[in-house]
Amino acid sequence: MSGPPRTPTHLRLLRGNPGKQRIRPEPEPARLEKIPEPPKFVTGYAGEEWRRIAEELYHLDLLTAVDINPLAAYCMAYARWRTAEEAVARIAANDPLMSGLVVRAKNGTPMQNPLVLTANKAAHDMVRYAAEFGLTPAARSRIAAGIHTESKASKFDGLLAG
Repeated sequence: MSGPPRTPTHLRLLRGNPGKQRIRPEPEPARLEKIPEPPKFVTGYAGEEWRRIAEELYHLDLLTAVDINPLAAYCMAYARWRTAEEAVARIAANDPLMSGLVVRAKNGTPMQNPLVLTANKAAHDMVRYAAEFGLTPAARSRIAAGIHTESKASKFDGLLAG
């Protein structure tokens, strides 16, 4: 039977357990000994992004051996987005009226610049992958919502302490 995807145990623990359901331990991938180098195909802008973000994820214990390919996918989406946006900006420099958002088809008909579609799709993919690693404000707020930094003293505190 198919349902919504299960939230990983470490995220459920960070968010709290309001339903008080038993949390079963699940297999955890081994922690890496050091920050991994990007795969060979992750170059250019993607490689720069890998180096920028992998260190943070590693120090937050959010980067394991099984996370390398999803992180590579995020970095590749970032590179596509940045490349497309830079190309649109170059076109926009010579197009003060439409800022490169509209181009002419071979038959002369105006159409949306395909680079804008590429940038939009890459941005969507990038944000989706980023959320998996907790790299967006909304993803972090869902994690932080379960963390209680201050707890109010209860009149029952210490009652069961031995």
